[in-house]
Amino acid sequence: MEITMTQKQEQTLSPQMIQSMKILQMGAQDLLEYIEETVQENPVLEMEDHYSTPEEYTKLKQEMEWLKSTDIQNCYYNKQDTEDENDPIRNYGEVEEQEETLLGVLVSQLQEMNLRQELYEAAVFLASSLNAAGWMDEELSVLAVERRCSVALLEEALHILQTLEPSGIAARNLNECLRIQLLHMKDPLQHIALLIVDQHLEAVAKYRYGMIAKKLRCREEEVREACDLIRTLNPRPGEQYSADQKTTYITPDLIVAEGQSGLEPMVNDDYFPSLKMSGYYTQLMQAEESDQELKEYLLNKAKQAKWVVRSIEQRRSTLLACAQCIIDAQKAFFEQGVGHLVPLTLGDVARKLEIHESTVSRALKDKYMQCTFGVYPMTYFFSRAVPSANDCAEETSAANVKLLLKKLIDHEEKEKPLSDQKLCELLEKDGCAVSRRTVAKYREEMNIPSTSGRRIKKF
Repeated sequence: MEITMTQKQEQTLSPQMIQSMKILQMGAQDLLEYIEETVQENPVLEMEDHYSTPEEYTKLKQEMEWLKSTDIQNCYYNKQDTEDENDPIRNYGEVEEQEETLLGVLVSQLQEMNLRQELYEAAVFLASSLNAAGWMDEELSVLAVERRCSVALLEEALHILQTLEPSGIAARNLNECLRIQLLHMKDPLQHIALLIVDQHLEAVAKYRYGMIAKKLRCREEEVREACDLIRTLNPRPGEQYSADQKTTYITPDLIVAEGQSGLEPMVNDDYFPSLKMSGYYTQLMQAEESDQELKEYLLNKAKQAKWVVRSIEQRRSTLLACAQCIIDAQKAFFEQGVGHLVPLTLGDVARKLEIHESTVSRALKDKYMQCTFGVYPMTYFFSRAVPSANDCAEETSAANVKLLLKKLIDHEEKEKPLSDQKLCELLEKDGCAVSRRTVAKYREEMNIPSTSGRRIKKF
């Protein structure tokens, strides 16, 4: 048996490097939670607010006023609790939960009805068995065994529930949910809409108005109007009262503002507490009379703390650098708005910053940028190039092609909608060389029906 020695090179990632990569790809809310957890676990770390002085708070207030004046959405993104204006973390990114629950709303209506006791209790039991959408997704026979009552009693109670608000509640499937809502309406198209729900609901999603009209032996225009009525119904009537859900608004990681040298990105870190080393534990670590075991423990915690602070600062600088590249490349968008994006890839940014493309991907993951035109995921500004027609050197982005495609469809004759091939030809005249299959793909991505689905006949 011969023993040989070989030499090979391997690259391994230390736990600190892995943690640094995780911090890099954290969104705003995740980073805030991570900071709070780290401070609780590491006694050497302490939190302090960014705007602890009156001057810093005044600056933040001015920034928020500017945000409100530039975009109506921002009053939600930067909402704080007026009871304590100096606490940036209070009610961070949340609005109040709904006080009313679905069960409470239904029970209050049942209490106003003159029901016999066993029927009232059965109805309350069924109301508590509804899922978050407001549907009854359990078999009454199973619930009857659990309740130790007859199926007939539960069927009677279910019928009572289905007469309550919100309309469509306690349905056992989609057809029943829509049917209940239609029965509560007084509309001349109610009869046709009920037939469509009972027999041709799948065809509604495919905009097959002609086929439905032929089957029901009625005019296509009536079918179209009845389908429009069906689309106004709520397939999940209980969700508006879901007590387990909170409405959460996106907090932008970066804000694009006018600086001395033009548009500049600002990291939205005024909401995050700064991390600093604890003065008390630093002195304890340096004191000669301190226990050696305690010193070693605090020394390890200090090393961890420094690595966390360094990683968070690295995340900040990388995010700023990537954002500046986006602003430089998409200057037309930030000055003129939607419809002016140019092709841009992660590789373009990586080459400019001389970093790996995966680092750019991690830095932009789940991050949002706010400008005067709204709040956008940072990946929004990256779009593949679409070749221009007529051998022009200039290229456009897929996002701009979609906007142009939607514009053409919005202005088409509704009686004679444009086919995908015709849309392809019109796009080529505007300088966008795309295939018919690409037009169909973009149209489906924007949830725009086909030619037959968009056609409206005159009678």
